[in-house]
Parts: sequence; structure tokens; C-alpha cells
Amino acid sequence: MGRPKALLAYRGETVLDRLIGLYARFCTPVIVVLGHAHEAIRAGLTRAAEVQFALNPDPDRGQLSSLQCGLALAPLGNVLFTPVDYASVQPETVEALVRQFDASPATARLAPSHAGRHGHPVLIRADVKDALLAFPATASAREVMERYRGATEYLPVDDEGTVNDLDFPADYERLLAREAASRHE
Repeated sequence: MGRPKALLAYRGETVLDRLIGLYARFCTPVIVVLGHAHEAIRAGLTRAAEVQFALNPDPDRGQLSSLQCGLALAPLGNVLFTPVDYASVQPETVEALVRQFDASPATARLAPSHAGRHGHPVLIRADVKDALLAFPATASAREVMERYRGATEYLPVDDEGTVNDLDFPADYERLLAREAASRHE
């Protein structure tokens, strides 16, 4: 992206501030894992006091290492997680996922799907959390999730924010253009 995704402006606040506000409605505590540019990101947030921070000392090890840093601080029970990339997930989607997860005790992992694509946020049960923590940090979260394929459920949602991640400047420009178009509808 060329700059911290967490500090990109979206809906009148930073992407990360928006996500903190969204997930605080459903999760206690909200844990934010920081890596590169952690001091600048923390300083750029208005909701920093509302979260517990974890620092990934070596984020170049990959996404699983960051997930493990956050999971290590998470209390017992179910966990909801997402990369900061999914800035436009709607509150109704998170609410529907939580409701479905609560109603499906045999489901170990629940994720949204939109237009045939799997997305974020993801909910996991404690045993999946334990398996993720036990895996080598250099592995992939997908390797762990493969173990739970039979206990994984995908909830179809009408929320393209669950699959539209911010990897490149063009992704961010599309996000802003969609937002502008939706305000004019």
C-alpha cells in the first residue's frame, strides 16, 4: 500500500478506528495486533484507549504470527478476528455471523461468503484457537483451518466488504469510489 492501511481515512475516521468501533459492539476485549509502523499507527488512532494492543515483534514471519500474538491475549472462549484490510464490513454482517455461530455449537469455524468467495471476519471456537497457537508461527493459518474443514460453515451474506480487502492503492480508490456512489443513491 505504501503507507499503513490502518491509518487510511474511511467514513470520517481511520480504517482501524472504524473497525475498533465496529467490533467493540460484539467483542470484549478488542485486541489489535500491531507490527510495522506500530508507533505511528498507535499515535494516529482516536480509539486507542478502547483496545488492548499486542505487538508482533517480527511481522515478516507472516499473518499467522500476528494472529498468534492476538490470540495469546484473548480470554477463554470464542474469538472473532479479521485483518485490517476488510474496512467496509457492515455491522449487520457481524451481527448475523455472531447469531449464526451462537446457534451452531457444532461449528468450529464460521466465515462469511459473498458471491462465492470466502471472507472476513472469521469466528472460531476455543479448540481452533488452541490449534492456531500451537502451530509454528511460520506456518499458514490455512493449514490449521484445513483440519477443521468438516466443522467449518460459511454464511452467505450480501456484504461485499467481507471479500474486498485493501492490498493496493487501487483497492483503496475502489473502496472510496463505492462509498461515494452509495452516498449518492
